[in-house]
Amino acid sequence: MLANALIMLVVMLAISVPIAATMGVLGLALNQFYSSMPLYLAMGEILWNSNSEYILIAIPLFIMLGEILLRSGIAERVYGAIAQWLSWLPGGLMHANIGTCAMFAATSGSSVATAATVGVVALPQIERRRYDERLFLGTLAAGGTLGILVPPSINFILYGLLTNTSVPRLYLAGMVPGVVLALLFMTYVLVSCLVRPVKGGTPIETSWRLRVVALRELIAPLFIFLVVVGSIYAGWATPTEAASLGVLAALLLAALERSLTFAMMRAVLEGTMRTTAMIMLIIVAAQFLNFVLASIGFTDGMGKLIDGLGLGKYGTLVLVIVFYLMLGCFMETISMMILTTPFVFPIVTNLGWDPIWWGIALTVLIEAALITPPVGLNLYVVQGMRERGPITDVIWGAMPFVGAMLLLIAVLMIYPDLALGLPKLVMG
Repeated sequence: MLANALIMLVVMLAISVPIAATMGVLGLALNQFYSSMPLYLAMGEILWNSNSEYILIAIPLFIMLGEILLRSGIAERVYGAIAQWLSWLPGGLMHANIGTCAMFAATSGSSVATAATVGVVALPQIERRRYDERLFLGTLAAGGTLGILVPPSINFILYGLLTNTSVPRLYLAGMVPGVVLALLFMTYVLVSCLVRPVKGGTPIETSWRLRVVALRELIAPLFIFLVVVGSIYAGWATPTEAASLGVLAALLLAALERSLTFAMMRAVLEGTMRTTAMIMLIIVAAQFLNFVLASIGFTDGMGKLIDGLGLGKYGTLVLVIVFYLMLGCFMETISMMILTTPFVFPIVTNLGWDPIWWGIALTVLIEAALITPPVGLNLYVVQGMRERGPITDVIWGAMPFVGAMLLLIAVLMIYPDLALGLPKLVMG
């Protein structure tokens, strides 16, 4: 059964069947061959249950928040400000790519939106400043992944919903690892440009006066971060309510910048509806497939199989990490989380790993899936904006950053309080 399911999954993905349709067809096929009951009759209830959770309202709101920041020009000004402060480092604007992605991630819960927003602003600098193209593209693809680790995060909302885990605790747990991962990315760029200075391009012209003036452009993302995350921990708002407050704050900033127009709002709403529809369709299809897998005994069988290997706490976790790295080469991130969490989560927590800790580790593994070929979404986002050259340039530029993610997971295994320390300190 496992072999047949994997073959069907790989074949449909290989012929470019959309991931939601792939999971739906796979669920129907498994129902046909391995169940004597018509499980598809429960589709109506699954459709309702998958879409009626209150916390899911935060998804389109965070998507809209990112769209407003992109369309209003705020992201471009933030990039310019961070460039003034980080461009003196070997690697120049590549550090600004990562720094801006980290800051934009603190206002938007989407990695794809983060990569797209910063990429639009940064890509023209490759030829203008004569950067190493592969490394520059890699910083955009990898930096964009920070969008789902630095809170607020859509993936944390879904994980909290699937595992009944506190979303505010997940947000706190993601802060320090998010900063550490951004620093690891920047360290790789720094070392690469010290070894081969030609990769670092020509620095931008700046001064301390320009840097101080540029600080005002950082007020907008800081304000939105404080509104969204601050309102949660002050006890004023739930994550869903905080997302709506973030949208209102972004609209206020766009109005103050005189970029709030009918044309801009039309583009914002179109982008929000398109992305939300894709995500919600994936959620419905994944929930149906999970229902079929549980009904035919696949979920319990996988758990017993892994437990029976006798690899112990760390050995089993390494096996799970390898599983996600392989799966990430073929599946989109949200569908991967929804599909695997029901049977992987019990295995990991039964071994003694904290549910909050696993939420952070899983998110880092999903980040790796965003930049591993052939289905790494951020690779295609960056290549799509680039509009020239082979996608292999983006792939080779991004692959070293997967090593930084694995290093972070190793550090989290050795020192779990890197993720758990802040939730314990703030929430007890």
